[in-house]
Amino acid sequence: MIVARRVRHITKDLRMNALESQLAYPVGDAIPPLGTVTAVAPGLRWLRMPLPFALDHINLWLLDDEIDGRAGWSLIDCGAATEATRAAWEQLIDGAMAGRPLLRVLATHCHPDHVGLSGWLCERFDAPFWTSAAEFAFARMMAAALPGVDGPSAIPHFQRHGLVDAGMLEQMASRKNYYPSLVPAVPSSYTRLQDGQEVRIGGVAWRVITGFGHSPEHVSLYSAARNVLVSGDMVLPRISTNVSVFAVEPEGNPLQLFLDSLGKFADLPDDVLVLPSHGKPFRGLHTRIAQLHAHHAARLDEVRAACVTPQSAVDIVPVMFRRQLDAHQLSFALGEALAHLHTLWYQGHLRRVTGADGVIRFQRA
Repeated sequence: MIVARRVRHITKDLRMNALESQLAYPVGDAIPPLGTVTAVAPGLRWLRMPLPFALDHINLWLLDDEIDGRAGWSLIDCGAATEATRAAWEQLIDGAMAGRPLLRVLATHCHPDHVGLSGWLCERFDAPFWTSAAEFAFARMMAAALPGVDGPSAIPHFQRHGLVDAGMLEQMASRKNYYPSLVPAVPSSYTRLQDGQEVRIGGVAWRVITGFGHSPEHVSLYSAARNVLVSGDMVLPRISTNVSVFAVEPEGNPLQLFLDSLGKFADLPDDVLVLPSHGKPFRGLHTRIAQLHAHHAARLDEVRAACVTPQSAVDIVPVMFRRQLDAHQLSFALGEALAHLHTLWYQGHLRRVTGADGVIRFQRA
Protein backbone atom coordinates (compact mmCIF):
# COMPACT_ATOMS: atom_id res chain seq x y z
CA MET A 1 0.00 0.00 0.00
CA ILE A 2 2.83 2.43 0.92
CA VAL A 3 4.68 1.56 -2.30
CA ALA A 4 1.54 2.05 -4.40
CA ARG A 5 0.87 5.41 -2.75
CA ARG A 6 4.46 6.50 -3.39
CA VAL A 7 4.19 5.48 -7.06
CA ARG A 8 1.00 7.55 -7.42
CA HIS A 9 2.75 10.59 -5.88
CA ILE A 10 5.73 10.19 -8.24
CA THR A 11 3.39 9.82 -11.23
CA LYS A 12 1.47 12.93 -10.19
CA ASP A 13 4.71 14.94 -9.76
CA LEU A 14 5.90 13.86 -13.21
CA ARG A 15 2.55 14.85 -14.72
CA MET A 16 2.64 18.25 -12.99
CA ASN A 17 6.22 18.86 -14.14
CA ALA A 18 5.20 18.04 -17.72
CA LEU A 19 2.33 20.53 -17.55
CA GLU A 20 4.54 23.21 -16.00
CA SER A 21 7.13 22.75 -18.74
CA GLN A 22 4.52 23.99 -21.24
CA LEU A 23 4.47 27.38 -19.50
CA ALA A 24 7.15 30.09 -19.37
CA TYR A 25 8.31 31.58 -16.07
CA PRO A 26 9.99 34.92 -16.81
CA VAL A 27 11.27 35.49 -13.27
CA GLY A 28 12.53 31.92 -12.90
CA ASP A 29 12.89 30.91 -9.26
CA ALA A 30 13.42 34.48 -7.99
CA ILE A 31 10.77 34.37 -5.25
CA PRO A 32 10.74 37.49 -3.04
CA PRO A 33 11.90 36.71 0.52
CA LEU A 34 9.45 37.50 3.30
CA GLY A 35 9.21 41.22 3.96
CA THR A 36 10.69 42.22 0.59
CA VAL A 37 9.36 43.00 -2.88
CA THR A 38 10.39 42.06 -6.42
CA ALA A 39 9.60 44.18 -9.48
CA VAL A 40 7.76 42.09 -12.10
CA ALA A 41 6.45 44.83 -14.43
CA PRO A 42 6.69 48.63 -14.66
CA GLY A 43 5.14 50.11 -11.53
CA LEU A 44 4.22 46.68 -10.12
CA ARG A 45 5.89 44.75 -7.33
CA TRP A 46 5.43 41.21 -6.08
CA LEU A 47 5.45 40.23 -2.41
CA ARG A 48 4.74 36.88 -0.80
CA MET A 49 3.11 36.15 2.57
CA PRO A 50 3.10 32.87 4.54
CA LEU A 51 0.01 30.70 5.11
CA PRO A 52 -0.47 28.10 7.87
CA PHE A 53 -1.66 25.42 5.41
CA ALA A 54 -0.22 22.85 3.01
CA LEU A 55 -0.52 25.64 0.42
CA ASP A 56 1.97 27.73 2.36
CA HIS A 57 2.00 31.10 0.60
CA ILE A 58 -0.03 33.79 -1.13
CA ASN A 59 1.23 36.34 -3.65
CA LEU A 60 0.24 39.98 -3.16
CA TRP A 61 0.80 42.88 -5.54
CA LEU A 62 1.83 46.49 -4.87
CA LEU A 63 1.18 49.01 -7.66
CA ASP A 64 2.56 52.55 -7.90
CA ASP A 65 -0.36 54.94 -7.56
CA GLU A 66 -1.32 58.57 -7.04
CA ILE A 67 -4.71 59.76 -5.82
CA ASP A 68 -5.62 63.43 -5.30
CA GLY A 69 -1.98 64.42 -5.50
CA ARG A 70 -0.84 61.84 -2.94
CA ALA A 71 1.80 59.35 -4.05
CA GLY A 72 1.53 55.87 -2.63
CA TRP A 73 0.55 52.30 -3.38
CA SER A 74 -2.51 50.33 -4.37
CA LEU A 75 -2.46 46.84 -2.90
CA ILE A 76 -4.13 43.76 -4.40
CA ASP A 77 -4.97 41.22 -1.65
CA CYS A 78 -3.80 41.30 1.96
CA GLY A 79 -2.73 37.98 3.45
CA ALA A 80 -4.32 36.15 6.37
CA ALA A 81 -4.47 37.65 9.86
CA THR A 82 -1.56 35.74 11.40
CA GLU A 83 1.31 37.05 13.49
CA ALA A 84 3.80 36.04 10.80
CA THR A 85 1.94 38.05 8.16
CA ARG A 86 1.57 41.10 10.42
CA ALA A 87 5.31 40.96 11.16
CA ALA A 88 6.11 40.78 7.45
CA TRP A 89 3.86 43.78 6.82
CA GLU A 90 5.63 45.77 9.52
CA GLN A 91 8.93 44.99 7.82
CA LEU A 92 7.53 46.12 4.46
CA ILE A 93 6.05 49.32 5.87
CA ASP A 94 9.38 50.21 7.50
CA GLY A 95 11.40 49.23 4.44
CA ALA A 96 10.33 48.38 0.90
CA MET A 97 7.28 50.68 0.87
CA ALA A 98 9.69 53.62 1.21
CA GLY A 99 7.46 55.61 3.54
CA ARG A 100 4.63 55.77 1.01
CA PRO A 101 1.12 54.88 2.24
CA LEU A 102 -1.45 52.47 0.94
CA LEU A 103 -3.99 54.59 -0.95
CA ARG A 104 -6.45 51.72 -1.46
CA VAL A 105 -6.74 48.01 -0.80
CA LEU A 106 -8.29 45.81 -3.48
CA ALA A 107 -9.38 42.22 -2.87
CA THR A 108 -9.81 39.62 -5.59
CA HIS A 109 -12.18 37.63 -3.37
CA CYS A 110 -13.38 36.86 0.15
CA HIS A 111 -11.18 33.94 1.20
CA PRO A 112 -9.08 34.45 4.34
CA ASP A 113 -5.69 34.64 2.64
CA HIS A 114 -6.99 37.46 0.45
CA VAL A 115 -8.98 39.63 2.91
CA GLY A 116 -7.64 38.56 6.31
CA LEU A 117 -5.81 41.79 7.07
CA SER A 118 -8.08 44.09 5.03
CA GLY A 119 -9.58 45.73 8.12
CA TRP A 120 -6.19 46.20 9.77
CA LEU A 121 -4.54 47.69 6.68
CA CYS A 122 -7.46 49.92 5.70
CA GLU A 123 -7.70 51.31 9.23
CA ARG A 124 -3.96 51.80 9.56
CA PHE A 125 -3.70 53.83 6.35
CA ASP A 126 -7.25 55.24 6.31
CA ALA A 127 -7.51 53.55 2.90
CA PRO A 128 -10.73 52.54 1.10
CA PHE A 129 -11.52 48.90 0.41
CA TRP A 130 -12.32 47.87 -3.19
CA THR A 131 -13.91 44.57 -4.22
CA SER A 132 -17.03 43.18 -5.89
CA ALA A 133 -20.42 43.32 -4.17
CA ALA A 134 -20.76 39.57 -3.65
CA GLU A 135 -17.23 39.18 -2.28
CA PHE A 136 -17.78 42.06 0.16
CA ALA A 137 -21.10 40.61 1.34
CA PHE A 138 -19.71 37.11 1.86
CA ALA A 139 -16.61 38.38 3.66
CA ARG A 140 -18.81 40.36 6.06
CA MET A 141 -21.15 37.39 6.62
CA MET A 142 -18.35 34.91 7.26
CA ALA A 143 -16.38 37.24 9.52
CA ALA A 144 -19.57 37.61 11.58
CA ALA A 145 -20.03 33.79 11.54
CA LEU A 146 -23.66 34.14 10.46
CA PRO A 147 -25.73 30.93 10.33
CA GLY A 148 -25.34 29.22 6.97
CA VAL A 149 -21.77 30.36 6.40
CA ASP A 150 -20.37 29.47 9.83
CA GLY A 151 -18.42 26.30 10.59
CA PRO A 152 -21.23 24.31 12.25
CA SER A 153 -23.45 24.69 9.16
CA ALA A 154 -21.05 22.45 7.25
CA ILE A 155 -21.66 19.44 9.53
CA PRO A 156 -25.22 18.50 8.46
CA HIS A 157 -24.28 19.37 4.87
CA PHE A 158 -21.44 16.86 4.88
CA GLN A 159 -23.51 14.28 6.76
CA ARG A 160 -26.13 14.43 4.01
CA HIS A 161 -23.36 13.56 1.58
CA GLY A 162 -22.04 10.55 3.45
CA LEU A 163 -19.64 11.73 6.15
CA VAL A 164 -20.17 9.48 9.18
CA ASP A 165 -16.65 9.40 10.68
CA ALA A 166 -17.26 10.69 14.22
CA GLY A 167 -13.66 11.78 14.73
CA MET A 168 -13.57 13.75 11.50
CA LEU A 169 -16.95 15.35 12.23
CA GLU A 170 -15.68 16.39 15.66
CA GLN A 171 -12.57 17.95 14.12
CA MET A 172 -14.69 19.85 11.61
CA ALA A 173 -17.05 21.05 14.35
CA SER A 174 -14.07 22.38 16.30
CA ARG A 175 -13.25 24.69 13.37
CA LYS A 176 -16.31 26.89 13.99
CA ASN A 177 -14.13 30.00 14.39
CA TYR A 178 -11.88 29.19 11.43
CA TYR A 179 -12.83 32.16 9.22
CA PRO A 180 -13.15 34.82 11.97
CA SER A 181 -9.78 33.78 13.40
CA LEU A 182 -8.10 34.53 10.06
CA VAL A 183 -10.34 37.48 9.14
CA PRO A 184 -11.00 39.33 12.40
CA ALA A 185 -12.31 42.46 10.68
CA VAL A 186 -13.59 43.41 7.24
CA PRO A 187 -13.98 47.13 6.42
CA SER A 188 -17.52 48.38 7.00
CA SER A 189 -17.76 50.05 3.59
CA TYR A 190 -16.36 49.40 0.13
CA THR A 191 -16.01 50.65 -3.44
CA ARG A 192 -17.67 48.28 -5.88
CA LEU A 193 -15.77 46.56 -8.69
CA GLN A 194 -17.92 45.25 -11.57
CA ASP A 195 -17.26 43.17 -14.66
CA GLY A 196 -15.94 45.26 -17.56
CA GLN A 197 -15.24 48.29 -15.36
CA GLU A 198 -12.06 50.26 -16.01
CA VAL A 199 -10.00 51.12 -12.94
CA ARG A 200 -7.08 53.50 -13.29
CA ILE A 201 -4.12 52.77 -11.04
CA GLY A 202 -1.10 55.00 -11.36
CA GLY A 203 -2.47 56.38 -14.62
CA VAL A 204 -2.77 52.87 -16.12
CA ALA A 205 -6.14 51.36 -17.10
CA TRP A 206 -7.05 47.96 -15.65
CA ARG A 207 -10.15 46.05 -16.79
CA VAL A 208 -12.15 44.12 -14.21
CA ILE A 209 -12.93 40.51 -15.19
CA THR A 210 -15.24 38.70 -12.79
CA GLY A 211 -15.32 34.95 -12.45
CA PHE A 212 -17.48 32.45 -10.61
CA GLY A 213 -17.27 28.98 -9.10
CA HIS A 214 -14.27 29.42 -6.81
CA SER A 215 -15.91 32.30 -4.95
CA PRO A 216 -19.09 34.38 -5.35
CA GLU A 217 -17.79 37.12 -7.71
CA HIS A 218 -14.03 36.81 -8.06
CA VAL A 219 -12.17 39.85 -9.45
CA SER A 220 -9.23 39.59 -11.86
CA LEU A 221 -7.57 42.69 -13.32
CA TYR A 222 -6.11 43.02 -16.82
CA SER A 223 -3.95 45.85 -18.18
CA ALA A 224 -3.56 45.96 -21.96
CA ALA A 225 -0.92 48.68 -21.65
CA ARG A 226 1.21 46.55 -19.32
CA ASN A 227 0.13 43.20 -20.89
CA VAL A 228 -0.42 41.92 -17.35
CA LEU A 229 -3.25 39.87 -15.83
CA VAL A 230 -3.63 39.70 -12.04
CA SER A 231 -5.52 36.39 -12.11
CA GLY A 232 -6.09 35.86 -8.39
CA ASP A 233 -7.19 32.25 -7.87
CA MET A 234 -8.97 31.88 -11.21
CA VAL A 235 -5.88 30.75 -13.14
CA LEU A 236 -3.01 29.18 -11.19
CA PRO A 237 0.08 27.67 -12.85
CA ARG A 238 0.47 24.40 -10.96
CA ILE A 239 -2.80 23.55 -9.22
CA SER A 240 -6.46 23.85 -10.13
CA THR A 241 -8.34 26.23 -7.88
CA ASN A 242 -10.84 24.64 -5.53
CA VAL A 243 -14.48 24.62 -6.65
CA SER A 244 -16.85 23.43 -3.92
CA VAL A 245 -20.52 23.05 -3.16
CA PHE A 246 -21.02 24.67 0.24
CA ALA A 247 -23.81 24.41 2.82
CA VAL A 248 -25.02 27.94 2.08
CA GLU A 249 -25.77 26.96 -1.56
CA PRO A 250 -26.38 23.20 -1.43
CA GLU A 251 -27.77 22.96 -4.99
CA GLY A 252 -24.92 24.94 -6.56
CA ASN A 253 -23.06 24.03 -9.76
CA PRO A 254 -19.73 25.80 -9.14
CA LEU A 255 -17.58 23.67 -11.46
CA GLN A 256 -19.67 24.62 -14.48
CA LEU A 257 -19.55 28.27 -13.39
CA PHE A 258 -15.76 28.07 -13.09
CA LEU A 259 -15.24 26.44 -16.49
CA ASP A 260 -17.58 28.93 -18.15
CA SER A 261 -15.74 31.83 -16.45
CA LEU A 262 -12.44 30.77 -18.00
CA GLY A 263 -13.95 31.82 -21.33
CA LYS A 264 -13.81 35.43 -20.16
CA PHE A 265 -10.04 35.37 -20.68
CA ALA A 266 -10.35 34.28 -24.32
CA ASP A 267 -9.63 37.73 -25.78
CA LEU A 268 -6.40 38.22 -23.82
CA PRO A 269 -3.07 37.68 -25.63
CA ASP A 270 -1.38 34.36 -24.93
CA ASP A 271 1.87 36.13 -23.98
CA VAL A 272 0.16 38.14 -21.23
CA LEU A 273 2.13 38.01 -17.97
CA VAL A 274 -0.12 36.17 -15.52
CA LEU A 275 0.27 37.09 -11.85
CA PRO A 276 -1.43 34.31 -9.85
CA SER A 277 -2.21 34.24 -6.14
CA HIS A 278 -0.23 31.01 -5.70
CA GLY A 279 2.81 29.84 -7.63
CA LYS A 280 5.09 31.91 -9.85
CA PRO A 281 4.27 34.53 -12.51
CA PHE A 282 4.00 32.86 -15.89
CA ARG A 283 3.20 33.24 -19.58
CA GLY A 284 1.04 30.80 -21.54
CA LEU A 285 -2.46 31.74 -20.38
CA HIS A 286 -4.39 29.84 -23.04
CA THR A 287 -2.20 26.77 -22.67
CA ARG A 288 -2.94 26.76 -18.95
CA ILE A 289 -6.68 27.23 -19.50
CA ALA A 290 -6.66 24.27 -21.91
CA GLN A 291 -4.87 22.23 -19.25
CA LEU A 292 -7.53 23.15 -16.68
CA HIS A 293 -10.35 22.11 -19.02
CA ALA A 294 -8.57 18.82 -19.71
CA HIS A 295 -7.98 18.23 -16.00
CA HIS A 296 -11.63 18.66 -15.07
CA ALA A 297 -12.82 16.64 -18.08
CA ALA A 298 -10.66 13.75 -16.86
CA ARG A 299 -11.99 14.09 -13.29
CA LEU A 300 -15.57 14.13 -14.58
CA ASP A 301 -14.90 10.96 -16.57
CA GLU A 302 -13.49 9.26 -13.45
CA VAL A 303 -16.46 10.32 -11.34
CA ARG A 304 -19.01 9.17 -13.94
CA ALA A 305 -17.25 5.81 -14.25
CA ALA A 306 -17.35 5.36 -10.46
CA CYS A 307 -21.09 6.02 -10.41
CA VAL A 308 -21.92 2.71 -12.09
CA THR A 309 -23.18 1.99 -8.56
CA PRO A 310 -24.67 4.62 -6.20
CA GLN A 311 -21.96 6.89 -4.80
CA SER A 312 -22.04 9.64 -2.18
CA ALA A 313 -19.64 12.56 -2.25
CA VAL A 314 -17.65 10.82 0.51
CA ASP A 315 -17.36 7.75 -1.75
CA ILE A 316 -16.01 9.93 -4.57
CA VAL A 317 -13.31 11.65 -2.48
CA PRO A 318 -10.78 8.76 -2.78
CA VAL A 319 -11.50 8.58 -6.53
CA MET A 320 -10.35 12.20 -6.91
CA PHE A 321 -7.87 12.56 -4.03
CA ARG A 322 -5.55 9.60 -3.60
CA ARG A 323 -3.89 10.65 -0.35
CA GLN A 324 -4.62 10.99 3.35
CA LEU A 325 -6.56 14.17 4.14
CA ASP A 326 -6.86 16.09 7.40
CA ALA A 327 -10.11 17.83 8.42
CA HIS A 328 -9.15 21.07 6.65
CA GLN A 329 -8.28 19.27 3.41
CA LEU A 330 -11.27 16.92 3.60
CA SER A 331 -13.75 19.81 3.78
CA PHE A 332 -12.43 21.13 0.47
CA ALA A 333 -12.15 17.65 -1.06
CA LEU A 334 -15.76 16.85 -0.16
CA GLY A 335 -16.94 20.13 -1.61
CA GLU A 336 -15.02 19.51 -4.81
CA ALA A 337 -16.22 15.92 -5.15
CA LEU A 338 -19.79 17.18 -4.81
CA ALA A 339 -19.12 19.92 -7.39
CA HIS A 340 -18.14 17.29 -9.96
CA LEU A 341 -21.15 15.14 -9.09
CA HIS A 342 -23.45 18.15 -9.44
CA THR A 343 -22.07 19.06 -12.87
CA LEU A 344 -22.74 15.54 -14.13
CA TRP A 345 -26.18 15.58 -12.48
CA TYR A 346 -27.14 18.91 -14.06
CA GLN A 347 -25.91 17.62 -17.43
CA GLY A 348 -28.22 14.61 -17.08
CA HIS A 349 -25.43 12.01 -16.84
CA LEU A 350 -26.31 11.10 -13.25
CA ARG A 351 -29.48 10.78 -11.23
CA ARG A 352 -29.70 11.65 -7.56
CA VAL A 353 -31.41 9.62 -4.84
CA THR A 354 -31.73 10.16 -1.09
CA GLY A 355 -31.55 6.85 0.78
CA ALA A 356 -33.38 5.71 3.88
CA ASP A 357 -30.28 6.72 5.85
CA GLY A 358 -30.70 10.30 4.66
CA VAL A 359 -27.54 10.18 2.54
CA ILE A 360 -27.65 11.58 -1.00
CA ARG A 361 -26.11 9.33 -3.65
CA PHE A 362 -25.60 9.61 -7.39
CA GLN A 363 -25.76 6.91 -10.06
CA ARG A 364 -25.51 6.86 -13.83
CA ALA A 365 -28.77 7.91 -15.45
